[in-house]
Amino acid sequence: MAEHAVHPAYPVGLRLSGRRVVVVGGGQVAQRRLPALIAAGADIVLVSPSATASVEAMADAGEIRWERRAYADGDLTDTWYALVASDDTAANDAASAEAERTRTWCVRSDDADAATAWTPATGRSEDITVAVLTTDGQGGRDPRHSAAVRDAIVEGLRDGTLAAPHHRTRTPGVALVGGGPGDPDLITVRGRRLLAEADVVIADRLGPRDLLDELPPHVEVIDAAKIPYGRYMAQEAINNALIEHAKAGKAVVRLKGGDPFVFGRGMEEAQALAAEGIACTVVPGISSSISVPGAAGIPVTHRGVAHEFTVVSGHVAPDDERSLVDWAAVARLRGTLVLLMAVDKIGAIARALIAHGKDPETPVALVQEGTTAAQRRVDATLATVGERAEAEDVRPPAVIVIGDVVAVGTAGTGSSAE
Repeated sequence: MAEHAVHPAYPVGLRLSGRRVVVVGGGQVAQRRLPALIAAGADIVLVSPSATASVEAMADAGEIRWERRAYADGDLTDTWYALVASDDTAANDAASAEAERTRTWCVRSDDADAATAWTPATGRSEDITVAVLTTDGQGGRDPRHSAAVRDAIVEGLRDGTLAAPHHRTRTPGVALVGGGPGDPDLITVRGRRLLAEADVVIADRLGPRDLLDELPPHVEVIDAAKIPYGRYMAQEAINNALIEHAKAGKAVVRLKGGDPFVFGRGMEEAQALAAEGIACTVVPGISSSISVPGAAGIPVTHRGVAHEFTVVSGHVAPDDERSLVDWAAVARLRGTLVLLMAVDKIGAIARALIAHGKDPETPVALVQEGTTAAQRRVDATLATVGERAEAEDVRPPAVIVIGDVVAVGTAGTGSSAE
């Protein structure tokens, strides 16, 4: 095989669905390679006296057929592709020789130069498979370099920094993307990729604004807070803008802070799009209700302290007839209470909780601009939080955490006003 080493390998994508593939050896190499072969729909026969627990589970599930014995000549008959990866060098030599005779493409884990095929470093992002083979310049393989190149490409595709626009016809529609709590690094990789592929982005004020600077110049960015509302309510105007651009054949991203369905009115937008027959994809985001406390060193649950956490919108006061919150029931809960959109109502909310039996000395933390460079934390108790929020000039966006977990968490993450 040495005479072949001076020439580069010819890359090709094997279509193995329904075709016989033989794997010799049931150890760690097989454990790593089998999932991709299963995903390719191959008819897989494992030949090995033993196997790892994970490989055995694949056989038990019917994903592969396991013949519990050593390799024997003739096992590669009618085989399209073989993976030779046993710890028996003699068996590997014999299987490689059979593959050569039968013209079966064969990968060998213990001696790549004795194989007729090499496994590239492979990664996937959505509908793209990246496969990388490199050499050291002398005709030899460099698997670590291959893996590093693969990782760089896949990461770029996933986070949108490596743009790969679709040139075939795309189906227009809208993606409701949760942008996370504020730090642009906390958007999901799928959300970032959809941003990179968008024609139009309609962004909330609380979305990760830094990401907008990375968009290509042809992308139209619309500030949802500045959409001309005319005779429409604000949400109706946003819905209409989504519908208008989608019907114009554009790929539209509705970039929202946190998660689209956590006090984000995302379902209203999804329903409006559905009524117009417009395809809608929902991309969940990291909610500020858990990420901002975490960034401030506060766990919303903690063993022996809180076995539950409740997230409540505080945009209307407890005595407002529009309120849908049972504050008496909330006050009786023993776990953590997380309030969103409650800065200007925290005094009234604290009084209502105390009136319904909550301990006035319950610890409270207000975390402003959580996960961003401007993050700060103000600590108080339920009895003092109204005054503290006013004295420290706490402003939205801020997440308020009420409960004993506040004392468990460390105030070292972000700044704290004492």
